[in-house]
Amino acid sequence: MAVHSERVHTQSPDSGKAAVATIKTSAGGGGAKGTPKSARPADGRSFGAKAAPYLLLLPATLATLALLGWPLLKTIVLSFQNLNRRQLVMHLTEWNGFDNYKEQLTDPDFWAVTGRTVAFTLVNVVLIMGGGTLVGLLLNRLGKKMRLVLSVGLLMAWAMPVVAATTVYTWLFDQQWGVVNWFLDQLGWHSMANYNWMSDQYSTFFVIILLIVWQSIPFVAFNMYAGLTTIPKELYEAARMDGAGAFKIFGSVVFPSLKPFFLATTFLEVIWVFKAFTQVYAINAGGPENLTRNLPVHAFLEGSSGQHYGVGSAIAVLTILMLVALMAYYFRIMLKQEDEL
Repeated sequence: MAVHSERVHTQSPDSGKAAVATIKTSAGGGGAKGTPKSARPADGRSFGAKAAPYLLLLPATLATLALLGWPLLKTIVLSFQNLNRRQLVMHLTEWNGFDNYKEQLTDPDFWAVTGRTVAFTLVNVVLIMGGGTLVGLLLNRLGKKMRLVLSVGLLMAWAMPVVAATTVYTWLFDQQWGVVNWFLDQLGWHSMANYNWMSDQYSTFFVIILLIVWQSIPFVAFNMYAGLTTIPKELYEAARMDGAGAFKIFGSVVFPSLKPFFLATTFLEVIWVFKAFTQVYAINAGGPENLTRNLPVHAFLEGSSGQHYGVGSAIAVLTILMLVALMAYYFRIMLKQEDEL
């Protein structure tokens, strides 16, 4: 009877640890016989991939600095000079330090114009954001054909050049041949037949505000409509099932979703209205009796028209600083909103 025997191979714990260590070493590519990997950053991207976005932004950044940064620097430099007609003709450079700023900051007319500009901006932005939001809601509720018709009308108003739009409004509110006066006369207000809209501060501001609001509403409406398209329909259905009405749905569903769009659009509108120049100057050149001047028109009339270029530059710099101060708190709210998202 033959007996077959088999050899049983056993492995000690120490040898097992050595095998595991050998496997880890081989997987890591270490050791003298391992193949070294190419040196890469921790995130796996090369330097060229990291620098590509900045290189793509470089041309736009340089163009912005050339077109905006250089004029701003020149304006700041001029604001510290006594540059009037004599210095301009004789090519003289007379530095006067902060005298131009002191002159304006102690001038009651400057502060009157500043308060008028802030109030003018506030009224315009409230009307623009309110009207634009309502039109955006209307775009969201209309059918496809009516939405297209309304969008084309908004685009035509938005695309019209500012000077052309101002000229049209000047014709509409003309004292003798204006359509507005004729229409009001036909409605029974016969005293408005030959009314001069540019003879009074408030009527002039009414025409300017109407023009600015009319041209600004399309931008806000399209932004609000774009935001409305991002709201899921399930949220509306859930709110209706809970018994919420139209105002409750707007406050609980629509506005929270539109808040980032609303804040960003308001930020842009404040800047655009605060620096409005063409509409104010082309309507009545800051009149009557300089009662419709805002800060941009005031800087132009004191600088270029009055040939006090140093004073005009100082007003322009103060305008920029005031706008930055006005928007600092609001910009902080926007950043906080982005962090919450």
